[in-house]
Amino acid sequence: MSGCTNRKWAKLLFQILTEREERKGTAVASNAAFLEWGKIFTAPRLCAATADRLTFKGMPIQTCTDSHRPKVTESEHQSSGRS
Repeated sequence: MSGCTNRKWAKLLFQILTEREERKGTAVASNAAFLEWGKIFTAPRLCAATADRLTFKGMPIQTCTDSHRPKVTESEHQSSGRS
């Protein structure tokens, strides 16, 4: 993974979504709202195209919940005696 830029990962994600389009359903989870994707996908056109692929014949679902991972990590640290 080292050496890969966000742009490379964005292109890879776009290619995967393009190949799956019209053939298979795809679920993607993100802690960032679509409006924040411009910070991750540094190429605005690629960002827009990826969001377009994800939302074509689909439905974005916003859960408005916090990630469970920090709670799990804290619980594991407490049970192992780490702080």
